[in-house]
Amino acid sequence: MKLAVTYAGGDIFPHFGKTEEFKIYEIEDNKVVASTVIGNEGLGHEALAGLLAEQKIEKLICGGLGQGALNALTQAGIEVVSGAEGDADAAVYAYLNGELESKGVNCDHHHEEGEEHSCGHHEEGGCGHHEEASEAQDGCGGCGSDAEEGCGGCGSDEECGGCGSNEGGCGGCGGCGGPRPVIFEGPNAGKKVSVHYKGTLDDGSQFDSSYDRGQTLDFICGTGMMIAGFDKAVVEMEVGQTVNIHLEPEEAYGVRDAANIFTLNISELPGSENLNVGQQVFLQDPMGRAFPVVVKDKDDQTITLDANHELAGKALNFEINLVSIED
Repeated sequence: MKLAVTYAGGDIFPHFGKTEEFKIYEIEDNKVVASTVIGNEGLGHEALAGLLAEQKIEKLICGGLGQGALNALTQAGIEVVSGAEGDADAAVYAYLNGELESKGVNCDHHHEEGEEHSCGHHEEGGCGHHEEASEAQDGCGGCGSDAEEGCGGCGSDEECGGCGSNEGGCGGCGGCGGPRPVIFEGPNAGKKVSVHYKGTLDDGSQFDSSYDRGQTLDFICGTGMMIAGFDKAVVEMEVGQTVNIHLEPEEAYGVRDAANIFTLNISELPGSENLNVGQQVFLQDPMGRAFPVVVKDKDDQTITLDANHELAGKALNFEINLVSIED
């Protein structure tokens, strides 16, 4: 069986029709035996059903989708599990364990420029796959949401990036779905690598681990898909090698930036009246890419959002093992 997930930087992209990447899983005996990431070939909304059908996809896990997209997927013989959020790999394992329930049609808008969008929410999640965090933009085009409000399925902390996988913008990629340019030179630059890693703070507390998820992290090395210090380390490694690195904020998620904290009128963000301080939501930038923010303050008229990554300003430590390299 082949299963697809709307994908962005290790997590489920919140809107099927605007996803720029899918992660494809091959399932045998109810276990993941292989996975790869593909681009959307410039397609969107209902047309993506045809792309998935060409890939012989039988099941799709996504965040939000509209009735038109659901109809197209159903006609293509693809079973849909909507309303999912967070880590893509974790969602697949939950599905295989019978723990993931579809929410059906959960997107009332197509998120085209000029339309009104709703703002949903989810509980703050753990750290994802260390893709670079996106910056807040005041001209956000709308919000992602959970399965109960608007266009659902927020991811976790690393959600939303340029070309669907690199949060800080794709660093000048040659078009979504196309090859990414190499920005860090080294023996592994431009090659698909698989790594296991564990991430800790300076106090020894663990914030993420691929070992805990039971699956390697796969990415194209040296192309900016990962935070800079992580990418620079792996680009020089050999298969079987384990390294320990210490990253200052500038090589990780950056320093906290006051410019990434902004206040909006609640009337400008439908659905935000239901949010509480401390909750995480997903907004969209002018290009339709989702990025996470945390509600910092709120009164009857305004809401203040913080788009700094939760690990911004923190030094990080990684133990990285290079499992394989694919030319």
